Amino acid sequence: MATNKHAIIRYNALDKCFSNTGKRYYIEDLLEACNEALFEFDPKSDGIKKRQLYDDIRFMESSQGFSAPIEKVKDGRRTYHRYDDSSFSIKNQPLNDNEADQIKSAMLVLNRFKGLPQFEWINELIPKLDQTFKLSNENQEIIGFDTNKYLVGTEYISPLFKAIQNKQALTITYQSFKAKEPQVLQFHPCYLKQYNNRWFLFGKSDEYDDVTNLALDRIKNMEHASIAYNDNQIMNFEEYFEDIIGVTMPKDQPLEKVVLKVSSQLTPYIKTKPLHGSQKRIAETDESFTFSIEVIPNYELKKKILSFGKDIVVVEPFFLREEIKEILNKCIENYN
Repeated sequence: MATNKHAIIRYNALDKCFSNTGKRYYIEDLLEACNEALFEFDPKSDGIKKRQLYDDIRFMESSQGFSAPIEKVKDGRRTYHRYDDSSFSIKNQPLNDNEADQIKSAMLVLNRFKGLPQFEWINELIPKLDQTFKLSNENQEIIGFDTNKYLVGTEYISPLFKAIQNKQALTITYQSFKAKEPQVLQFHPCYLKQYNNRWFLFGKSDEYDDVTNLALDRIKNMEHASIAYNDNQIMNFEEYFEDIIGVTMPKDQPLEKVVLKVSSQLTPYIKTKPLHGSQKRIAETDESFTFSIEVIPNYELKKKILSFGKDIVVVEPFFLREEIKEILNKCIENYN
């Protein structure tokens, strides 16, 4: 089936004409019906000519189209068109092979969204599509996303999404990894973000001066709060995350030009998967690749640098170089 919306409008208009047994549709009538349908959809449309109409009819008759049983009936010197089977309609046609493949591919992708907020309908839709169109292929999976279905806290994603959408303040019982006891927060949720296979809720609480984030796997309980939602907490989170890697925004930490040097083995990886959108090349030799990123140094940046081990060196700023060196020295001590 053609995907062009104007073509679909024309096919539907012709389908109505061919199905109407109470009227004879000559080529001029078919052309008028198509153009009226097009003008109704788009008043600026120039309509179509007879050549396009004949192409449309041939497509509807073809196996690549609808295999429509269109009959050309002689009426004196003129010819009108109709379906030789009055019960036929393109709306009743089963999917062709191309459409079935497209839906099957979409199902494989949609299946990975099950459980995410506002995608609960997928749990019901996929089995119905599968049963209706017989799209299963021995349960073959050919695409995978980096997700952890055993992750704690994912049950909060959907209610948090709705709370943000509906501007609903929440009372959240939360216990960080460092805290011995949980704390109760009156929280104004603003944004959900996934990083490194963990989900984080961003918002504002009277307990903190600035926007803060809560890891969903550390939430113990959550319910609607009786306080009014504070609209002033809403901000542009795309801009908020522009200057950091990950989710942690250090307080009073300025933007820094971080210069890093990586080994030749790591160079292709860094080039094809930049550490940050600000990444710029500084120098390159057969042995190394030096580049810079402009970020606010945070916990995630240090973790990222350390994850590359011996293949990366912090050139500047000096304080970050010293911090990484201190961490590595402690690692060595652990093995002595």
